[in-house]
Amino acid sequence: MDKTKAAAGRSEPRRLEGEFDYVIVGAGTAGCVLANRLTEDPDVSVLLLEAGGKDDYHWIHVPVGYLYCIGNPRTDWLYKTQAEAGLNGRALSYPRGRVLGGSSSINGMIYMRGQREDYDEWARTTNDPSWSWDAVLPVFRRSEDHHGGANTWHGEGGEWRVERQRLKWKILDAFAQAAQQTGIPATDDFNRGDNTGVGYFEVNQKRGIRWNASKAFLRPAMKRPNLTIITGALTERVVFEGKRCVGVEYRGDGVSYAAKARCEVVLSAGAVNSPQLLELSGIGNGARLQGLGIDVVHDLRGVGENLQDHLQLRMAYRVQNVRTLNTASAHWWGKLMIGMQYALFQSGPMSMSPSQLGAFAKSDPSDGSLTRPDLEYHVQPLSLDRFGEPLHRFNAFTASVCHLRPTSRGSVHIASPDAAAAPAIAPNYLSTDYDRHVAANALRLTRRIAAAPALAPYRPHEILPGLVYQTEEELQDAAGNVGTTIFHPVGTCRMGTADDPGSVVDHRLRVRGVEGLRVVDASVMPVITSGNTNSPTLMIAERASDMLRADRRARLAGRDEAKPASVSMSVA
Repeated sequence: MDKTKAAAGRSEPRRLEGEFDYVIVGAGTAGCVLANRLTEDPDVSVLLLEAGGKDDYHWIHVPVGYLYCIGNPRTDWLYKTQAEAGLNGRALSYPRGRVLGGSSSINGMIYMRGQREDYDEWARTTNDPSWSWDAVLPVFRRSEDHHGGANTWHGEGGEWRVERQRLKWKILDAFAQAAQQTGIPATDDFNRGDNTGVGYFEVNQKRGIRWNASKAFLRPAMKRPNLTIITGALTERVVFEGKRCVGVEYRGDGVSYAAKARCEVVLSAGAVNSPQLLELSGIGNGARLQGLGIDVVHDLRGVGENLQDHLQLRMAYRVQNVRTLNTASAHWWGKLMIGMQYALFQSGPMSMSPSQLGAFAKSDPSDGSLTRPDLEYHVQPLSLDRFGEPLHRFNAFTASVCHLRPTSRGSVHIASPDAAAAPAIAPNYLSTDYDRHVAANALRLTRRIAAAPALAPYRPHEILPGLVYQTEEELQDAAGNVGTTIFHPVGTCRMGTADDPGSVVDHRLRVRGVEGLRVVDASVMPVITSGNTNSPTLMIAERASDMLRADRRARLAGRDEAKPASVSMSVA
């Protein structure tokens, strides 16, 4: 199916696509994992719906191709945030993958789990110890294929390939040494539950080529006759009979379709689109939905709230006596050499993830209440004014630093009953005094690293945001000027206990107040992980597949009377 716009009304006839055990909405990271795991049972039928197209665009697979995928309607939803007061009135582009593999097809490929305490907090929040670090570590290991082989921390032979990057940069090595001189120790592994330290990121690549969730999980499952995949299918709403979810309605090639779900519908559309779909389907704040003319199925006030994201503060430094990508790619012959290096060896700048060197540190080492790092650095051997613009014509590096556990909370809500209309995204960055103070401290720490002896031979000179910003108030203002998303939205359908009025799903990811509907993606995180969010989302999907399969076995064994023998879903 081709990408189409869905009509706001639903009065036209809908073709019945079929009846399946499970209907999964969204073929991103979580959806690909679920499609694979559920269809391992040959007697289970699965329909996977994806609004985007196939992941056959060549720039998806060349790591540096993210530059051509973000902001491209072929692969990106092209969302924008509302104007943000914390960003001095700026609105940001908000990339989200719209293609098989979802955001794993356009992201930075960094393999990062987060910190032990993140998951222990999830366990406390949900009153379920199976979300603790010790419980989820084996789940991470199960799907992992780590370049170093199996050990206490890593798995081997799984679908999710993790490799070292195939490049080094002198300026990045110097930054790592400068960070160590500033008190940040070296590390060779960010994924053992304590990611303190500085080192090169490991990435989801296979021999220098992006390894997305579609390659890892979906392609093997495509060979199974019990999996149906439809691309170009814009899901318009989830369908209920009373309080039971019985299927979905979607649109493709200008035609309206309906699909029935015998067991469950699973929303894996991401932190933006899953709450959007819930609201379009009548689940959310009742007053908000009624104001848009949507019939309320269940008043669930937490839908779309609790949006959390990592705001990166980009600091750029002009340097001397060292080459960076700015000048290495400035002329045609430089670009030719870079292209040949990748064509022959799948290495060099074209194999680069967007960020190569990472560091995790405390924003204020003197603060005794900080027991673990609250900052993450993404360091690059390049600089530019803003994403999508040409590199500067002089040698420079960029050190982007983000607050890992922001206290600011935003929202995602529909502004129209039209499924094709973009929702209103309001991250509410830097809306708390604490977040603004951490931002100022983060800029100060970057300046201390830049002033360390290891970088002195290269004479770093700050060009962004600039040395005119010095006081606490000025640094907070600078953060508003240079801050931008690092593409980690989570939390908009968060897990919680039954007595938590803001929770959307329970500890088994079932939507509260209805039957036959789950959410499985980054939106269920109660608190954002302390690092990049793609692999934690994969882990959530692995756990959800276990839950779905266990519940189905229980139904078949007669311990659950909820499953109907067939689904009676009216098709208008």
